[in-house]
Amino acid sequence: MAVQEARQGADSGAHAGGCTCGGCPHGAREGHRRAVVAFLLKRDEFAAGQGLPAGVAHSASASRQWVSEELAQSAEAVAERGRAEGDAWLGRLWRRTAFTVWATVVALLLAQSLTAIGAGWTSARTAGLVAAVVVAGALTAASWFHRARGGALAPVIGDDNRLSTSRAVAVAWVLFVAYAVLVLVGRLAAASHHAERDALISGFELARGAGAVTVLAVVCGIAVLVRRVVGLRVLGQKLQKVRAHRPRAADLLTDDAGRGTFADIQYVVISTVALLFGAVRLARRPDQLPDLPWGLAVVVLVSAATYLAGKYAEGGRPVILSVVRAREAGDLDAPIRTGDDIEIRGAGFVPLGAQDADRLSRMVVRIGPVHVHVPLVPVTGGFRNPTDALLTVPVPADVEPGRVEVQVVTAAGVETNRYEIDVTD
Repeated sequence: MAVQEARQGADSGAHAGGCTCGGCPHGAREGHRRAVVAFLLKRDEFAAGQGLPAGVAHSASASRQWVSEELAQSAEAVAERGRAEGDAWLGRLWRRTAFTVWATVVALLLAQSLTAIGAGWTSARTAGLVAAVVVAGALTAASWFHRARGGALAPVIGDDNRLSTSRAVAVAWVLFVAYAVLVLVGRLAAASHHAERDALISGFELARGAGAVTVLAVVCGIAVLVRRVVGLRVLGQKLQKVRAHRPRAADLLTDDAGRGTFADIQYVVISTVALLFGAVRLARRPDQLPDLPWGLAVVVLVSAATYLAGKYAEGGRPVILSVVRAREAGDLDAPIRTGDDIEIRGAGFVPLGAQDADRLSRMVVRIGPVHVHVPLVPVTGGFRNPTDALLTVPVPADVEPGRVEVQVVTAAGVETNRYEIDVTD
């Protein structure tokens, strides 16, 4: 049924999976889902040897090339639907972020009302609520101005269209410190006695909040430094980056391939615990900046250093280790000739996040002066070629016999080392 819907969706007119109407059954999300279903069906059919035209079925190389081209075109359609779905999702996100922010304000109001039973309503509770409204209003305004880029989440979306862990942690600390300062400002504005005002002003002294200020400075510096480090490593071809269709919450805890990473997880967990401690301290002592103990502050700093070290250690340039002639069962051993398949063995051929077929189809092998696109060889549930450590490509007839260089260009545009092979007549 889903495949039939996907085929019918191709003829649905102006709403063929491209519109951004809210709740539209032919919207970007539904169009992307149908395109994915159609692609998976085609891939599995080709993997089972079905759907080949009679004109190419007699030749293994011709059928492989035809299947690869068909899958590449279908994968590009899926990618276009995915980008449209991602843009539509970002356009709707600002309303969700604004709703979440004001829901947090309501939750704070309820919590203050419940804790005020018996203890009574105080000026500190009023100042906390007013500060929350001010912060929520600022975030809502920012969400509207950046509504095409994810609303309030726009500052934490990286250049690769993923949520940045370093920016998210830094923004969380900035908002917390800003909220704490607004609470003190609100109490100072409502204070009527000189002694109370002097006590509140003394609460801004650095000695009271040195730990929190130090952590704030470090996490903000880490956010700026990580962006610089990643940018330089990408330009230096030491790190491969591909753009995601849209950001996901899991990006804060995972790498570009969606696998959990220790450096990101520990940074988010420890920062969250420290923020919770600071919030409790602010609730208990609303007359001064949260005095984060130096022991806890040092733990956060160690966590930030670990995260930064992880960013320096991740990635690496793809490398060719060896190139051999591909041999089918029953073939005789022979040198590499034009028309033969060669196996390129190495590491890092498929960048993280580039496992989709549209990214795999962009891989190119340079054999001498000839650029050969890596064919997609489907199997049930995935692809046998290309893989991260092995590529199989034919040696085209345009390659002159002799000693030629082989070089792989990945989907991220990064080139491997040059490896020389001998091609005979």
